[in-house]
Amino acid sequence: MKIHEYQGKEILRQFEVPVPRGIPAFTVQEAVEAAQKLGGPVWVVKAQIHAGGRGKGGGVKLARSIDEVKQLAGEILGMQLVTHQTGPEGQKVRRLLIEDGADIKKEYYVSAVTDRASQRVAIMASSEGGMDIEEVAHKTPE
Repeated sequence: MKIHEYQGKEILRQFEVPVPRGIPAFTVQEAVEAAQKLGGPVWVVKAQIHAGGRGKGGGVKLARSIDEVKQLAGEILGMQLVTHQTGPEGQKVRRLLIEDGADIKKEYYVSAVTDRASQRVAIMASSEGGMDIEEVAHKTPE
């Protein structure tokens, strides 16, 4: 099953897992309205595609004003986002997640993935966060 980040966070929210507030947007105007509704001084404009590495590919940006949300949404929506998981053809960005900015002190990574070889669910966790998780797993598999 493939779901977008905003859909996964909505599922977590239903089970009272704390996640940042965010609103999906399909147009620049919807992105601006989402930021206005969320309020606050900082927002994260996130491309919603079915691939990791969005930040490194230019699909996750920090905005410090409504005008910047508008500008970044216009740049990201419609772009062909290329990451290490999309291949050279990339994926077209058709939706965004506008999310509250956060003062991140420490990142952790937890995932549940299907191990097709053993036909079981594997749980992966790292105290090093999710950025470059494949490299972290290779260098420190424990």
